[in-house]
Formats: sequence, structure tokens, C-alpha cells
Amino acid sequence: MNERYDPGYGGDQYELVGYDEYGQPVYRQVPAQQTPQQAYDQYGRPGYGYDPYATGEQHSEPSYGSYDHGPQTPGTSHDSYDSYGSYDQYGTGPQNPGGPAPGYDPYGQAAAGGQAAAGGRQPQVAEQTAYIPQQTGPAEAEAEEAKTPAAEERDYRTEQFAFVEDPDTDSEDVIDWLKFTENRTERREEARRRARSRVIALAVVLALLAVGGVGYLWYVGKLPGLSSSGAKSGTTTAAGAQKRDVIVVHLHDTAKGGTSTALLVDNTTTKHGTTVLLPNSLAMTGDDGTTTTLAKSVKDDGSSGTVDQLDTVLGTNIEGTWRLDTPYLENLVELVSNIDIDTNTDVPDPGAKKKGTAPLVHKGEDQTLSGKMAVAYATYRAPGESEDAQLERFGQVMQGVLRKVSSDPTVATTTVQTLAQILDPSLSDKDLGTFLAKLADLAKGGDYKTELLPVQSDGTLSARTSDSVVKNILGGTAKSPEAGSAVRVSVQNATGVKDNTEKARVVIVNGGFNFLEAGTASATRPASRVVYADAADKENATEVAKTLGLPSGSVKKGTVSSGADVSVILGQDYKPSSS
Repeated sequence: MNERYDPGYGGDQYELVGYDEYGQPVYRQVPAQQTPQQAYDQYGRPGYGYDPYATGEQHSEPSYGSYDHGPQTPGTSHDSYDSYGSYDQYGTGPQNPGGPAPGYDPYGQAAAGGQAAAGGRQPQVAEQTAYIPQQTGPAEAEAEEAKTPAAEERDYRTEQFAFVEDPDTDSEDVIDWLKFTENRTERREEARRRARSRVIALAVVLALLAVGGVGYLWYVGKLPGLSSSGAKSGTTTAAGAQKRDVIVVHLHDTAKGGTSTALLVDNTTTKHGTTVLLPNSLAMTGDDGTTTTLAKSVKDDGSSGTVDQLDTVLGTNIEGTWRLDTPYLENLVELVSNIDIDTNTDVPDPGAKKKGTAPLVHKGEDQTLSGKMAVAYATYRAPGESEDAQLERFGQVMQGVLRKVSSDPTVATTTVQTLAQILDPSLSDKDLGTFLAKLADLAKGGDYKTELLPVQSDGTLSARTSDSVVKNILGGTAKSPEAGSAVRVSVQNATGVKDNTEKARVVIVNGGFNFLEAGTASATRPASRVVYADAADKENATEVAKTLGLPSGSVKKGTVSSGADVSVILGQDYKPSSS
């Protein structure tokens, strides 16, 4: 390996130390004062230069494009250039002369300068390289073995430059990891999308609820900021705008006579049902424009005339009439398997022949009534009781029936058809069955109540009545006949029976007259008298006597009580009606 050649410049010689990364030889300068050494080529043959064809000893020729700067002196250094005018492969400058031959790495890179000889560090001398084609040979292995510690500092291992194929298992692990991270990312994105969708949906729902709430408050006139008058007007409009289905039911007592009337109301807007009890003394305007009562209208004008008059007085829109005779009420209770109500009095058995017989209906809570018991309780009025007491019992029975009727329209219709009653043409079996099924559902759910329509002594409606029942429940406006349009009848009780005054009042009012109470006489009278003051009232006096069941001979012209058109003095010959 210590091959030398003399380029012929200044007598300096160069010694081959290795090969660069391109396989070109690298030389170092040997000072002239040193003893020349025999140089050998890469095959171990003597020579002074490089013979690419190994033809023998040759003298060194200057390298192509290389030059030096003359003789080198110790302590100086010159940059070493290769045939292309560049630094050596590491750009490190001159090598250390006189030291051990630098090693050669596997990639043809020249090793760094060696350590100084023992006794002191020698000055470095710049080396020059020449581009001389060179083939690889055994010198490479020798250069590898001759590596110096300085060269080892820049040792590059094979794996740093080679492309090593990863094992298949590692590749699969990487792929699995990528798939895992990709799936996890997709799941997170999907979760975010779902969360955004839920937030948007919740916002839409809240917005709709807010708008609906504001709309409802505006609809019922309770929106904050409205004036009191506006709120009141809004409430009235809202009550009138609510959707209601209304039918009227007349209970006819076929045994004792008389009728009891109620309105069945289904408020489809508020989902609430109500039974409104109508006293027979309710003043209405007849077809001829005269004042009449509900009882007289039902008796004389029939269902169609009564419905029209009720619509006028109450401002309602009644859709049909249900005539329920007491035998049909008994059958209806039996069909729904009895009813359970809270009774407020004992009711005697109307069929009992002896006094002291146990009552048919006992007073108490949650009493189970059969058909016969229900009819007896609905039509019973105890001595001294007002007509309203009997009417309220009728309302209890009706609500008890509704709680037992099926909520299925088909089944309820079958129940109505089973009664085999003759209905008003305006109300078919299916319509009545469907209507009762809706009310039954409300009654079972606790959204049902019974209200009595209060009237004044003359049968007209008060302002309190208009607000509490007519406006709020029926959604109408009360229009009672004008005061004074009916014949005013004053009644004084001289029969010796206190209850006869109330019984006469009911009959007078139901007859379409205005009742004026004149108190109780200090002494009884055997015969009754009907007195009129004006000849124009003679016919009215005759009609009053007929209504009370008094003979026509009791009608006399005379002095009447103040404010009355006809005065009546009831004697012991007065026999109250059983109704």
C-alpha cells in the first residue's frame, strides 16, 4: 500500500493512502528529506506511479488539473484538491505526515490523519489528490483494518445508508394502528355531528315551545304588557273562540211528571267536560216574543223550540237534543253495570205501600245504585227543598253514568243502540255514542265537573252568573228577557203549609210568569183567590189560576199587591203539583 510516485515538481513524492468514495486513489505528500521508499501498486508490484494496466514500473505523471504551491515546509499546510479542484471528501485539509497510514472505509472515503509519532505531534502537510481511475482490490480490506481512532469518530454504519425493508409484522402493526386512529377519528367526528344535530334540534324545539307559549298567552289574553282592559277583552275572546261540543238532555219523569234539563259540554280546546244544570225557572223568550220559562218551553214548544231559545239566552250553539225518559235512564244504568256516587239524603222507595219501610237509597259516600235506585235518587225532592236540590241529584247521576260508559266510541254507540230509544232527528246513535265516549274519557280522568246555573227569583241571569258559567264554561253571552216583559204574580201563602210557597213559586215560574213572594198570611183561608186590577190582566189572571190548578171561579177583580199584575192568595183548597 505504500506506493509512491514523483510528479516531478520540486522533488517531492506522494504516497498512496487509500481511495475516495468514487474509487479514486488518495495520496499524501512525502517531504523530500525523507528517505525515499519503494512504492508498490495496488497489486503489490513495485513502481513509482499508477499503472492502470499493471504494465510495470512507471514514473509518476502530474495529475490532471492538479497543482501545488511548491515545496512544503514543516508547520505549513496547503489545501488539497482533487482533479476537479475541490477539497477532499471530508473537506478536512491536509493529512498528518509521518504517521501511520490512514485507514480506508468500505465506501472509499479517505481516513483522517493519524496521530503524531511518539515524542511530539508532527506538523501537517497539505495533500493533493489526482483523478486517476482505479479498480477496487485487496487494498480496501487493508485500509479497513488500518483505521485510526480519528477515522472511527466519523465511522458510518451500513444501516445508516442502506434501505432496510421493514418486517411484515411491523407493517401490519402500522396499518392496524392507522386504521385504529382513522376509525377513532371518524367516530369522534360522527359524535360531534350527532351532538351538533341534537343541539340544533333542541334549539328548534325550545324556539317552538317559546313561540307556542307566547301565542297561548296572547290567545288567552294573559300576555305581559297588555292593558287590563285589553286582557279582559282578550280573555273573553279566547273563551268564545274555544271549541265546544254541546248537547241538551231532558229527563222526563214519566211517573210523577215534570222535567229536568242539563247541558253536556265537551270543551275540546281545554280537554275538559262539564254538566251545566239548568233550572226550570230560567226565563226565556217564546216564539211569539213573550217571556216563558224553560219548563214551559220543554212542555209546549218541544225540543227544537227549546234549543233555539236556549241558544238565544245563553249564547251557545247546541248541536242536538237527547230526550231521556226515566225508564231509559234505568236501562242505561243497568247496561253500564250500576253506578257509584256519594248520596246526600235517604230516598224512600216510591213503590212502598207502608210507612216506615227502609229507604231505597241510603245517604253515604260511594253508594252503588242500580237502575231503579238511580232514577229514584235523580227525581227525588224532599219536603221543603228547592228545585235546585233535585236538579243537583240528577247531575250526580249523569256524571256517575259517564264514568261507567265505555271510552271506545264503538262500544258506547252499541250501548246507545241497545237502549232502543227514539232520538231527536238532529242526533243519531253514532253521534250520541261518540259524544258520550269522549265525555266518559274525561270523567274517568278527573277532567269533569258539574255546575248549577244560578238564576234570580224572576228567572233572569245575574252578572255573576254570566261570568262564572255562561262566559267561562259555555263561552256565550247571557241575554235574559227584559224585566217587566212577563206577567208579575205575587203569591201569599194561607194554606197553613210553609212548603206550599216554594211549590207555587216553581209552578208560577215554570208557567212563564215572574214570581213575587208576598209572605205568609196570619190565618188560613179555605179557598184560594186570584185577583187582577186591570181588565187587560183578566186573561193573565185566568191563566195563572189554571197554572196553579185552581178553579176558574177563583178569579176576581180587585186590589193587587204593589208591583204585581196579578195577586194570588193560596187557600187550603190548593193542591200542589207532584212535580
